[in-house]
Amino acid sequence: MGNSDPAVFPSTHVEFPHRVAIPPKQPFVKSLGYTLKETFFPDDPLRQFKNQTPARKFLLGLQYFLPILEWAPRYTFQYFKSDLIAGITIASLAIPQGISYAKLANLPPILGLYSSFVPPLVYAMMGSSRDLAVGTVAVASLLTASLLGNEVHAGEHPMEYLYLAFTATFFAGVFQVALGFLRLGFIVDFLSHATIVGFMAGAATVVILQQLKGILGLEHFTHGTDIMSVMRSIFTQVDEWRWESGVLGCCFLFFLLLTRFFSKKRPKFFWISAMAPLTSVILGSLLVYFTHAEKHGVQVIGHLKKGLNPLSITHLAFGSPYLMTAVKTGIITAVIALAEGVAVGRSFAMYKNYHIDGNKEMIAFGMMNIAGSFTSCYLTTGPFSRSAVNFNAGCKTAVSNIVMAVAVMFTLLFLTPLFHYTPLVVLSSIIIAAMLGIIDYNAAIHLWKVDKFDFIVCISAFLGVVLASIEIGLILAVGLSMLRVILFVARPRTFVLGNIPNSMVYRNVEQYPIANNVPGVLILQIDAPIFFANSSYLRERISRWIDEEEERIKLSGETSLQYVILDLSPVASIDTSGISMLDEVKKSVDKRGLKLVLANPGSEVMKKLDKSNLIEEIGEDWIYLTVGDAVGACNFILHTYKPAAPVVVESEPRDNNV
Repeated sequence: MGNSDPAVFPSTHVEFPHRVAIPPKQPFVKSLGYTLKETFFPDDPLRQFKNQTPARKFLLGLQYFLPILEWAPRYTFQYFKSDLIAGITIASLAIPQGISYAKLANLPPILGLYSSFVPPLVYAMMGSSRDLAVGTVAVASLLTASLLGNEVHAGEHPMEYLYLAFTATFFAGVFQVALGFLRLGFIVDFLSHATIVGFMAGAATVVILQQLKGILGLEHFTHGTDIMSVMRSIFTQVDEWRWESGVLGCCFLFFLLLTRFFSKKRPKFFWISAMAPLTSVILGSLLVYFTHAEKHGVQVIGHLKKGLNPLSITHLAFGSPYLMTAVKTGIITAVIALAEGVAVGRSFAMYKNYHIDGNKEMIAFGMMNIAGSFTSCYLTTGPFSRSAVNFNAGCKTAVSNIVMAVAVMFTLLFLTPLFHYTPLVVLSSIIIAAMLGIIDYNAAIHLWKVDKFDFIVCISAFLGVVLASIEIGLILAVGLSMLRVILFVARPRTFVLGNIPNSMVYRNVEQYPIANNVPGVLILQIDAPIFFANSSYLRERISRWIDEEEERIKLSGETSLQYVILDLSPVASIDTSGISMLDEVKKSVDKRGLKLVLANPGSEVMKKLDKSNLIEEIGEDWIYLTVGDAVGACNFILHTYKPAAPVVVESEPRDNNV
């Protein structure tokens, strides 16, 4: 045990080239402004407006909200040829998928085509991604059917259900625009990668199970999304199964999976997989038309109205008793759509080495959904499958979305009667094939290998969606992710550091077994910011580290403990509770007859230490730039003075280099 006599810890005379500096004081308003700027405007969007003429500022402002004005003047015919091929390719995928996903959302099939016409045009003007292909997605369609279907039955009240879908799309767009304008895009980051993997896999599984209705030719089916409701609905209607529909569905599903497998093996033939859904629709329609299969239990789409999107702005159900359901549906689907769309856009942008602004993307998504809600569309985003086809087809700019929209427009004006005989079982096969690609089991295996807690979050999201409902699965996954963040903050890790032989480097002794303990010195590293949530725990944990070290020294007979060095390198910030914790640790250490030494506190920590006068209590001579400097000072005193007895003045001068 050390001695509390002040003579034991005299002021050090060891000279170091640098001392820990206290940052210059800043006005509170300036400091707060800097924090808010880094939180909401890290990309400094106003930087480009500095030192510009008013006319130039106006043009830059238009280009900021309408990126098409920035790249359109540089557009070339070579780009158009690439975008034309890509646009036609994704249109061949968008048309059958749009019809399929609209049916999945319990909406009229024509809405899938409407949603592939207006939103892509809006995104082409406002979006910053060159590769994103806009359209409807299966998960958002299932969410719409699940959330709205709990309140309004689509079969019994089709018009009320349709108007609520438009209203939900409107609120989704408003929410997305608000997030973009308020620079709150970081909220979407709370949907972790593990959460998205599990949620998407669970939603895909539910979608596949729901499509058994079409494969088996069932007319009545449960509106529940959990696996028990679906399986009960299937096996209580065994007498209603249609073998004709089942055989047809299995054949087309095999064809779709075979083309995907071939395209993966031969990437140059990606277009075969992209064209397969439309090919299936054409073949299925011809088969039904010539065999009259609709008279033998094979259900068909039926009549699709010709013409472009009718206006629906007057049909927004603001006065509906189910308005809050529409609002909830809009917000939930908006978050899922943003998480998918922004993530997909960023992935392709990184691959092509260009930058997209997440907040601008949110505004673009929001505006296209607001415009869509006014023109008979439901929620759209940037689905991965369609964007991957767009990327592989060699798109250069967002003009590929315009080409796709023009192709859909041509279909709406002239070709919709051709879809009359399209069998629903083909649409179910298309959805199942698409959903099988969403279940990323390799990502789940990777999570298990790398981080078990992330794997638990992933599986929880999956099981929550499959066994309960989509909402419960999402809430469960987000809740577990937030719990992990809270645990990380509330229970930060602390480490004992040791010296790597023949160096001035100090590292965790558990990670580096060759690291040696420094006699008489305990070096601890705190691996997180210090806040009110963890200050009490850290105080108690540091005390236990000291107890354990003294017990180890007592058993081994080494030099008694004299110094406790806290390495504050990872501590980026500290609050008043953290300052109080350091003050209490110092008092506790003093009572033990030890000395507290700080190493490498950051600027925020030094500012708080200075304002709280804790620097004076600890002593400026006991705050060092590095752990090596702190250990050097402690060793100097340990070798110069006898810690457990009064200092003995020697007759001969000592070598200062010792």
